Amino acid sequence: MTNKYMYFIANWKMFGGLNSLNSLNKVDKFFKNFKKKKNTKIIYCPPNTLIRSMLKKLKNSQIEVGAQNCHENDSYGAFTGSVNSMMLKNVGAKYVIIGHSENRSSGETDKQINLKIKSAIKSGLKIIFCIGENLSEKRKKITKKILNRQIRLGLNKIRNKKRIIIAYEPVWSIGTGHIPKPNELFDTINFIKKKIINQKVLYGGSVNSKNISLLNSINNIDGFLIGGASQNPKKFIDIIKKTFI
Repeated sequence: MTNKYMYFIANWKMFGGLNSLNSLNKVDKFFKNFKKKKNTKIIYCPPNTLIRSMLKKLKNSQIEVGAQNCHENDSYGAFTGSVNSMMLKNVGAKYVIIGHSENRSSGETDKQINLKIKSAIKSGLKIIFCIGENLSEKRKKITKKILNRQIRLGLNKIRNKKRIIIAYEPVWSIGTGHIPKPNELFDTINFIKKKIINQKVLYGGSVNSKNISLLNSINNIDGFLIGGASQNPKKFIDIIKKTFI
């Protein structure tokens, strides 16, 4: 059982229409009556198309809303299909996920991530900064080298890190059902916390109601970035409940 403050970030990825917002009713009702509410932060990061509608749905709720990515450019411009941090802030988002492995694997660079973080800070958003190694890097036993590079370049020349939350998400774990061994994960989280003092560090990667008890036994984790399981209200609630058992 944990008594510390925990984050539960629901990354809906490319999921959801207006009807999907009805699932929030169960989570909101649960959270309003949750005994550990003072120790809990729930954040939903839906597709941009749902941010405004989700905020309206949660207008009387303590659940907060963020976005899944942003463009690195501060100003408007010829970037078809893109949305920058200022635009996200204007529609009411409070958080933004930056550096997710699915975007890194599509060509997003550490330099772009650094610019996105700077832009998001300037716009007044809080950042969920994702880092993590892929399977090849894990097998070569260079996880810490990769994380050190991602942290150093991603946070280059960013002095004030108060608005940044770190999410460690090993790429090989996402969507596979596999998670790191507890001792390895504890050691990796400790490494990250020594690199970035006084930062919250979350874990993401195949988090579900079946493995949450094991993950929760790793006492240096400050919360979870949850993908597919967060799309189902019952599974999401189960994860939160089991974290505090």
